[in-house]
Amino acid sequence: MKLSEIKNHLISAETVNFKLVSGAYVPEHFHVTEIGLVSKHFIDCGGTVRFEKVANFQLWNANDSEHRLKPQRLLKIIALSEKVLGIDDLEIEVEYQTDTIGKYGLYFNGKDFVLVPKQTACLASDSCGVPSTKQKVQLNALQTQTACCTPGSGCC
Repeated sequence: MKLSEIKNHLISAETVNFKLVSGAYVPEHFHVTEIGLVSKHFIDCGGTVRFEKVANFQLWNANDSEHRLKPQRLLKIIALSEKVLGIDDLEIEVEYQTDTIGKYGLYFNGKDFVLVPKQTACLASDSCGVPSTKQKVQLNALQTQTACCTPGSGCC
């Protein structure tokens, strides 16, 4: 989800709820402790230099169980971040504490913002030696070939 998309959803939202794909909700007294511009300049295992930028939201659970972030307040935080940090309409990456700080993508299901776990991947699988996945075939689907000789014929 891009910044423009979350802003569009927040305009008409009554609440701000974040939900994990497991169905569990981030406690409703969470704080958005920061919105930042994260850039990553790196080289992949195939030697290609890459550059990525994301808008990063960090969610944090405080002891302040009376806290409720309203949509209009989050819109103001986003606007200030865009102005001060020069954040463009970037993809959003969400950091949320579980066993460790997890990184999540974000989508809106019509009611809640859903945190989708991000996965690592090889970006240069074609040049770093990672074998491509083998095609699975049902053995009974293979055409049988007639043998050039039959068992016991002595031709082999």
